[in-house]
Amino acid sequence: MLAILLLCQPATLHAQSGNGAPVPNPPPATPQPAPSGAPVGADAPAEPLPATANAAPTTPALPDVPAPPPPPAVDMPLVHSVIATALEFLGPRTLEPHSSRDFTLWGLGCLTALDPTLTFDSRGTNIQLLSGPLPLLSRPAPPADNVDDWARLATDFLEAARAHSAAVRSAERDDLLQAFFDELFNHLDPYSRYIGPSSASTDREARTGGEADAGITLAQNGRHIVVSAINANGPAWTSEIDTGDRIIAVNGQLTAGQSAATVTEWLRGPEDSALILRLLSPGRRRGHTVTLRRSKVPPETVFAFASGPIVVLRVTAFSSDTAEEMSQYLDQATQDKNLRGLIIDLRGNRGGVLQQAVTAAALLLDHGVAAVTSGRDPQSNHIWAVQGGDMTNGLPIAVLVDGRTASAAEILAAALADHRRAVVIGSATLGKGLVQTVAQLPDEGELFVTWSRVIAPLHWPLQGLGVMPQICTSLGEADTTHALRTLASGKLANQAAITASRAARYPLTVPSILAIRKACPAALGNDRDVSVARDLINHPAWYKTAIAAIPDDAAPAPQISAAP
Repeated sequence: MLAILLLCQPATLHAQSGNGAPVPNPPPATPQPAPSGAPVGADAPAEPLPATANAAPTTPALPDVPAPPPPPAVDMPLVHSVIATALEFLGPRTLEPHSSRDFTLWGLGCLTALDPTLTFDSRGTNIQLLSGPLPLLSRPAPPADNVDDWARLATDFLEAARAHSAAVRSAERDDLLQAFFDELFNHLDPYSRYIGPSSASTDREARTGGEADAGITLAQNGRHIVVSAINANGPAWTSEIDTGDRIIAVNGQLTAGQSAATVTEWLRGPEDSALILRLLSPGRRRGHTVTLRRSKVPPETVFAFASGPIVVLRVTAFSSDTAEEMSQYLDQATQDKNLRGLIIDLRGNRGGVLQQAVTAAALLLDHGVAAVTSGRDPQSNHIWAVQGGDMTNGLPIAVLVDGRTASAAEILAAALADHRRAVVIGSATLGKGLVQTVAQLPDEGELFVTWSRVIAPLHWPLQGLGVMPQICTSLGEADTTHALRTLASGKLANQAAITASRAARYPLTVPSILAIRKACPAALGNDRDVSVARDLINHPAWYKTAIAAIPDDAAPAPQISAAP
């Protein structure tokens, strides 16, 4: 998933009570007095009473039936505000042009999904909500692109459906909006979507960091609390804290007898607040004190380890600090004069922030275009060019990909391969070449809207096609061994698929996409990928052959224009 954050800032609305018509509860049954000594309850047998001249017939007592819970209140003015904001945001940004009428009628299809007896008739000048043949509400159809009128119509129809249908009435606000947008986005691409307030908050924390802390991970080591990891994005990264250090005290509170979870909570607090840690390093008899300022730390996305003279960077996602993390690890790695090459592992990386993929490419390219994006909104059209300097000074690079590598990860892999800066190893990637822009809605939910397509540096579309690796490992052990032998002879076994993928141009038919991808089917990565990458770096002639397999940039540069 790629995300360019464009936050709408609508006015805050105060919650109000819903005004749907309540359904009256049936009056409770009035129990009849039972004669003394008689059993009471629906399952108790009735005993005959002594006959008397004026005896009145008796009725067995009925059990108390609890009243059904009241339907959840829905803040309909807030629902209107959310829908109006969404319609205004969607209008100029979707890949294909659609009107507010289209979006609204698609979204109102949620009422039929919630209650199949509810249908719409939009064939005339009026829009009608029906329950079977019975009209429930009729409204004149507003002009097709009148955002506020269509938002009002949507809100009125949702309210009328709540008053009539128990199924609709039982849906809470978040569920109702989720259903509305799910139906709307069923008519668009598979990546545009609405995320409710709770999930959106979690996603925002993943992109930008949650509660402020020190950026360290703690673990229990016997009776002691120790530092098990240090986040490269956090304030502890540049301090005198190392993995293995014991945490003795946090802001004067002793950690003895505390759990790692408890001490982790002690590390959290207001952003930029002081955090004083007392630590004891392994092998030392005296502790030392470190003072930090808490900050919001995005989850770490880059992990590095050395494999002899080769450094492996595992990149799990592209968050707001991924390129900075890569830069720090590259700076450390290049201090080793014996460094022979770099492996960038993008397997399972589902993407993230587009700008971070471009910035990561800039760390390894001297100059050039990393990607081109094109859509209807002028702001979505961009040539993502890089200029700076290769931090590795031309060291061999192998990029590992698999069938789960997507979005921003595919952009990085394509940029490095097309510029002959890296050899891609693995299988065909997912093929997500669509970019989403994000709007924050008045209910604190988020709208992800696809607004542009991605074109690789050699002008081929990522969407559907994905990145074709120079060395394929998804066809089995025997095929991989054959590919390496062919490489050793100075040829590339996958040359035909590489040439075909780079010659592809938008729009592509499904059969043409499948014909190219079948040469190296998408699959999960395996241990063989790393060993192939290591062999490639250790054999400069093999590496040179694989790099040369990428064709020259002979085609004209794509023109940015409105997407068809």
